[in-house]
Amino acid sequence: MRDRAGPEGAMEVGEEFASYMSARWTGLVRSLVMLGCEAHEAEDVVQTALVRCYSAWDRVSRADDPDAYVYRSVLNVWAKSRRRRWWGERPTKVLPDPGMADGAEAVPVRRDIERALGRLSSEHRAVLVLRFVADLSEAQVAEVLGIPPGTVKSRTARAIARIDLADLREELS
Repeated sequence: MRDRAGPEGAMEVGEEFASYMSARWTGLVRSLVMLGCEAHEAEDVVQTALVRCYSAWDRVSRADDPDAYVYRSVLNVWAKSRRRRWWGERPTKVLPDPGMADGAEAVPVRRDIERALGRLSSEHRAVLVLRFVADLSEAQVAEVLGIPPGTVKSRTARAIARIDLADLREELS
């Protein structure tokens, strides 16, 4: 492992983290949106999780699977935000910035996919989103969700079986 002591090491960590974050930002936000999070909330959750990961970047980068570590952190922040009664924010009529579009809204089939995912339990939806939207391996999904890899396989199979693919194909036509 690299020695990161001193100002040069801090800059190297910052650059490494910035590179990691920019490569994964859209996928992390999209994964949360597919799990049922509003886009603006997903961006807040991902930002909060990445701030936490940055402060522990040495530990994150040393993890067996940094992607699984970060996704786990994102899901933990999201779960914690759901338990919280108040976010400490006040609604306004005019937002200070327009935000960053990830292009997911432009996909015409998004509504149909969301409808199909909405018919699934949260456990099945989480497995499908992490496997096919976030493109994590079965082992990574198992680590993120804290379940055995065999459970990931069976939940994936059951979730796919529950989605009526014929109806989805008709909706897409």
